[in-house]
Amino acid sequence: MRIVLIHPNYHSGGAEIAGSWPPAWAAYIGGALKAAGFTDVTFIDAMTHHLDDDTVRARLRDLQPDVIGATAITPSIYKAERLLEIAKEEVPEAVTVLGGVHATFMYQQVLTEAPFIDAIVRGEGEEIIVNLVRAVDEGRWPADRAAVRGIAYRDENREQIIATPAAPTVKDLDAITPDWGLLSWDDYRYVPLGVKVAIPNMARGCPFTCSFCSQWKFWRDYRIRDPKKVVDEIEGLVNDHCVGFFILADEEPTINRKKFIQFCQGLIDRGLPDKITWGINTRVTDILRDEDLLPFYRKAGLVHVSLGTEAAAQLKLDRFNKETKVEENARAIRLLREADIFVEAQFIVGLDNETPETLEETYRMAKDWDPDLANWAMYTPWPFSPLFQDLGEKVEVFDFEKYNFVTPIMKPEAMDRAELLDRVMHNYRRFYMRKALLHYPWRGTGFRRRYLLGCLKAFLKAGVQRTFYDLGKVGYWGPQSKETVDFHFDERRTRAPLPASTDDWQAAAERGRKPDAPTEPEATMACGGGRQQMEDA
Repeated sequence: MRIVLIHPNYHSGGAEIAGSWPPAWAAYIGGALKAAGFTDVTFIDAMTHHLDDDTVRARLRDLQPDVIGATAITPSIYKAERLLEIAKEEVPEAVTVLGGVHATFMYQQVLTEAPFIDAIVRGEGEEIIVNLVRAVDEGRWPADRAAVRGIAYRDENREQIIATPAAPTVKDLDAITPDWGLLSWDDYRYVPLGVKVAIPNMARGCPFTCSFCSQWKFWRDYRIRDPKKVVDEIEGLVNDHCVGFFILADEEPTINRKKFIQFCQGLIDRGLPDKITWGINTRVTDILRDEDLLPFYRKAGLVHVSLGTEAAAQLKLDRFNKETKVEENARAIRLLREADIFVEAQFIVGLDNETPETLEETYRMAKDWDPDLANWAMYTPWPFSPLFQDLGEKVEVFDFEKYNFVTPIMKPEAMDRAELLDRVMHNYRRFYMRKALLHYPWRGTGFRRRYLLGCLKAFLKAGVQRTFYDLGKVGYWGPQSKETVDFHFDERRTRAPLPASTDDWQAAAERGRKPDAPTEPEATMACGGGRQQMEDA
């Protein structure tokens, strides 16, 4: 049984400016398959290696796999569909499988527009893919595919789309052993430090039900790994693959304070901070809660924290229910700086009430708060989220390839999209010019200075190559080019029917949810923006 996993060749000029990120999904899926006895697994990373369709076609022709699997987030869905179309053309007898967040919830649309996909995995895939591959290996596919829980497919007449009952979530995360050896580690680099980078995870899911977010919907129930097992994994990445930097994939790894402390202590006990540094995303409230622990976190190797802060339009609209105040954001940033932890402020822009004045206010916030880094991300409602439906006719773009946080999907009432992009670029230019001239070369010595200059190098490299924010693709060269900016929306893409019913999915989510976690937000809640924090779980 030969299995090929493929990562789509999709680029958007967002997070890629900081490095080439290893597709962790391939390691976790590959590890599960190998643990089940399916050892002939090959991974093709078309994204990192910039492989075109013909190159992928040739690889598949040479490999002649029995099962071909791909994944897709919303913006990479069309690239993933095309890969599996090529797979079916080149190896007609192979079973083509697609997984990921977008396919999980939009499987009816995906199977309608991509009938060459034999099955969609709904949800986390380690156990589902093993059951599917086992059915193929034992000759029970497609006759017995209805017995495989957690998939969707077209019936034998290719007329009806069938979803089998939702599979349970993986209850024992510690039993999963990712096969990091599937990845070509020399190709995954963190630009600011020039070292190999990894993206392990400590927990899956989230105990909160933010109406715009995919995390709790996809993973359903919140589960956290044994911190010792996570440290084991990181130690293996250091020793076996010479990884020098990692980012925890969790949306909010500090949510379970007790486990996060144990994780940090484990890193310290093994001397790993001398070999590897790391970063996280988290909330302002967690930083304020852990004020006294920040030096301890830094001792454990934590050097970069990305904070979801505020946007001026957000403050007016109160759409996200962040439960933080402007002065709390400023204080959290100051505390992190004092602990010698680099801080990145994340701003959401492009809400329907955005104006040039509100964008100017976000710049003033960034200037006054003085984070080391700042990022302005475009407001992007996922097509399977309640928020998408609530926005109704305000959503005008249905070309999912542009749902990448750098393309203005939403059009503010007071601005057109080109002006929105221009004002965001104006913020970037001013912020990083000021940092480059007044801060980065002069603040601190040693590691701090090297890191900041490395971040500047990443921005400059992306700017020169015109990859930052897709500027080269849309034809933006500065304020003088606003009239000629073209986002190349595929207007053939129209509003899809409502996503398929996931009643069984949601019921499983609620059964697995913590009893003290909120289930119905009073308003749209930002990442981790619930009314309670988990001290332990």
